Amino acid sequence: MLTAIIDYESGNLHSAEKAFQRMARETGAGEVVVTSDADVVARADRLVLPGDGAFPACAAELRGHKGLYDAMVEAVEQKGRPFLGICVGMQLMATTGHEYEETPGLDWVAGDVVRITPADAALKVPHMGWNDLVIEAKHPIFDGITGGDHVYFVHSYHFRVTNPAERLAHVDYGGPVTAVVGRDTMVGLQFHPEKSQAIGLRMIGNFLTWRP
Repeated sequence: MLTAIIDYESGNLHSAEKAFQRMARETGAGEVVVTSDADVVARADRLVLPGDGAFPACAAELRGHKGLYDAMVEAVEQKGRPFLGICVGMQLMATTGHEYEETPGLDWVAGDVVRITPADAALKVPHMGWNDLVIEAKHPIFDGITGGDHVYFVHSYHFRVTNPAERLAHVDYGGPVTAVVGRDTMVGLQFHPEKSQAIGLRMIGNFLTWRP
């Protein structure tokens, strides 16, 4: 089994690489590599798309690596390979991003990425730090996870899904803020599992052993 963490020059992947490699060893899930090689992405058994920064910049970088982008899309859309988006990598699964300018996403989960607008003016944006998950739907990514378990966020925009059934979990930050989305063989986490201690590692392990 091979898991490919896609490197499209959008952030430091060191901590994610270490966390995924650790959980691959613990769960017997095979090899984890960070790669910008389209051929590696094409033959990988599962794919991880991280992302740090602004939606338009990440979208441009991803599409700018055309061979890599095409290999990822084919693997997910045509081959049904399990896919995990993290932070902006999760937001790129949306139909459209609205950060700075309107930018098309992958349209894998219908919806828009919009600025967080807490009802409580005392709550600052970006939403930064630990928050408690409210799980809304059963999914293998939550195996061993319960409502109230907390994970680590750093973001100013969140995913407003079109179909409520595709929002798997949220957190309360002056109103609901999307934390996990998913459908079919795709799942996305707004928070950073590699920075979320035992809960984040458990979710990484769940993804690596998920058999859709």
